[in-house]
Amino acid sequence: MIEDPGSSTMVDKRQLFVEMRKCNLELDSIRLSTYRTACKLRFIQKRCNLHLVDIWNIIEAFRENGLNTMELNTEPSVSRLETILSTIFHQLNKRMPTTHQVDVEQSVLLLLNFLLAAYDPEGLGNISVFVMKMALATICGGKILDKLRYIFSQIADPTGLMIYSQFDQFLKEVLKLPATVFEGPSFGYTEQTARTCFAQQKQVYLNVFLDVLMSDPPPQCLVWLTLLHRLANVENVFHPVECSWCHSQSMMGFRYRCQQCHNYQLCQDCFWKGHASGSHSNQHQMKEYTSWKSPAKKLSNALSKSLSCASSHEPLHHMFPDVPEKPLNLAHVVFLNLPLVQQARMSGDLSLCLDTNKQHRQLIAELENRNKEILKEIQRLRQQHDEACQPPNDKVNQNPTLLAELRHLRQRKEELEQRMSALQGSRRELMVQLEQLMLLLKVKTPSLSSSTPLPVQSTAGNTTASKMPQDSLMDLGGDVQKAFTQSSRRNLRNDLLVAADSITNTMSLLVRELQTVICRERTYNDGVCEHF
Repeated sequence: MIEDPGSSTMVDKRQLFVEMRKCNLELDSIRLSTYRTACKLRFIQKRCNLHLVDIWNIIEAFRENGLNTMELNTEPSVSRLETILSTIFHQLNKRMPTTHQVDVEQSVLLLLNFLLAAYDPEGLGNISVFVMKMALATICGGKILDKLRYIFSQIADPTGLMIYSQFDQFLKEVLKLPATVFEGPSFGYTEQTARTCFAQQKQVYLNVFLDVLMSDPPPQCLVWLTLLHRLANVENVFHPVECSWCHSQSMMGFRYRCQQCHNYQLCQDCFWKGHASGSHSNQHQMKEYTSWKSPAKKLSNALSKSLSCASSHEPLHHMFPDVPEKPLNLAHVVFLNLPLVQQARMSGDLSLCLDTNKQHRQLIAELENRNKEILKEIQRLRQQHDEACQPPNDKVNQNPTLLAELRHLRQRKEELEQRMSALQGSRRELMVQLEQLMLLLKVKTPSLSSSTPLPVQSTAGNTTASKMPQDSLMDLGGDVQKAFTQSSRRNLRNDLLVAADSITNTMSLLVRELQTVICRERTYNDGVCEHF
C-alpha cells in the first residue's frame, strides 16, 4: 500500500476527503467546532461502514489475527493492518442479511487510506499495535461505555491502575483523528492535556476514568467523542415540532429550545449554522433535546417525580470493581493432535497466515473429501459382500451330480408338500363329519334320557351310585361329553378318535420330513458357496 506519490494509491488516499468535501459542503458552515468535528468523523464512520461494527467485533478481529499476543509497541506491516480490516468486514457480512452486504474491498481501501493519512503521512509503513487498537476502538460503532472500558484495559497496569504515560500516549494518538479531518487547531494535543483531564486524582481506576470521560461536560479535548455517539443515537429520532427559522413541519436528530424566548425551537441544521429570527439571539441559552415527549407524558413524568420520595438520580454507568478480574491464561492451552489441523497450521507461519477463516474453509473441504472417500469404500465393501453371498450359478451348472441331487431334493420337497396338503384336506373332511355326528347325537339325546334311569344318591351322603364316564374328549365341551355318555355310541366315537389320531401322527411325520429336506437343501447350498 506504500507507493510513490504519483501512483493510483495516493489518489485513493485522497478519495475519502474529496467525497467528504463534495457530499458535505455544509459541514464547514457549522459554526461550532465540536459539532463540526463530530459530523465529519460520523461521515468517515458511515462511509467506511464502521458504524455497523462494535468494539466486540473489533476485539474478535484482533484475537483472530494474533494482535492480542503482541506487544503494544510492535509495528506490524501495512499488509497486516489491511488483513485485520478485511477480517472485520468479512465477519460483518456474515452477520448481515444478504440484501445488506457491504463492499469489503472498498470499505477496507477507504478505511486503510484514512488510517494511513492519520498515522503514517510520510508513507513509512510504521503503525504500532497500540495505534491500531486505539484508532479502531475510537472510531468504530457501539456503546461508548464498552469502548472506554477496552481503552482503559490497554492503558492500565495488571492491578487496574491507570498509567499516566499510557493515557498521555492515548490522547496523543486519538487526537490525530480530528486533525485528519482538518480540526487540529480546535482539538490539538499538548503536553498538559492529560493532566487537565485528571487534575486532582492521583490514582485513577476504572470507575474514576469512566466518570471523568462520561461526565457532562466531558474533558475539552474529548468532547467530540461523546458528541459523536450522541449524534449517532439521535439520527433517526423524529420530532413533530415546527422549526422557528426554516418553518419545517418536523425535524430529525437534535432539537434545540430557547430558554428565554417563548416556544422558540430550532432544528439541528439551523442551530449549527447560527440562524436566528425575531427577538431570538445566538447569545441566548439553548437546551438540547434528544427525544420528543407529548405534553401529557411530560405532565405524568412531572407528577411521578413530585410524588416520588426516593431520589431518581442514577449513576451514569455501572460501577465496576477497582480490582480487575483475572483474565484467562490461554498460553498453556493444549490443542488436539489432529493431522488435518496440523497441516493447516503448518502450511505457513502464523504471523504470515492472517486469514484464519480461509484455513477453516480448507479444513472443512478436506474433511468433506475424506467423508466421500469413506462412503465410496463402504459401498464397495457392501457390493463385494452381496456378490459373495450369492451362489456361483455358473460353476454349479457345470457339475451334473450336484444338479441332479438338487433337483431330487426339490422334487421330494414338492411331493411332501402335496401330500401334506392332501392330508390337511382329509382332516378338514373328518372334522366336518365329526361335527355332523355330534349334531345327530345331540338331537337323539332327549329321547334316550327319558328311558334311562337317573343316578341315585345314597342316603348316607356317599358318592353317586353311577359315575360319569371319563374319556379323552374333555376339551370338546359339555355337549360332546353328554353326547358320548351313552354306551350305544361308544364304538362310533372310538373310530372317529382313532382316525383323527392317525391323521395327526401322519401330519407330524410329514412336517418333520419336510423340515429335514429344507435343512438338507440349505446345508447343501451353504456347502456349495463355501466350496467355490
